[in-house]
Amino acid sequence: MAELKNCLLPDELMYHVDFNIWIKKNDDGTLDLGMTDIAQTMAGNIIHCHPKKVGKNVIKGKSIATVESGKWVGPVKTPFAGEIIAANSDVESDASILNKSPYKQGWIVRIQPNNYNEDSGELVRGDDAISGFDAYMEEKEIAECIHCEGFEG
Repeated sequence: MAELKNCLLPDELMYHVDFNIWIKKNDDGTLDLGMTDIAQTMAGNIIHCHPKKVGKNVIKGKSIATVESGKWVGPVKTPFAGEIIAANSDVESDASILNKSPYKQGWIVRIQPNNYNEDSGELVRGDDAISGFDAYMEEKEIAECIHCEGFEG
């Protein structure tokens, strides 16, 4: 697992640096999406997460959920067009999961992408993720992440 300024970036995941999200490709071609450790740190204590409804068609670059903390309300954007086939009811009922376990329990939605190969070009992992997020954290003046649980499987 990669670590950058106390922020965890599991090697098993792909990342979209500009949207500050992680993506896990499942065996059936669906994608799980969630906020990175960096995103949950920037948001602070998250108090609400409202994923879009199952069956909703989403557009690349648009919101899959709205997240609210004591200091921020904003969208979680997707780098994929597709249909939401599952929403994590656990984060909807207890949004603090996004702070405590952004990678294990904190997935937000599962999407069936319309065109994975076409839309996946902006995703990074490994050293590309580290350098992209390092520049992002410098720009946003984030010294380090607060503690969250790591990622297992």
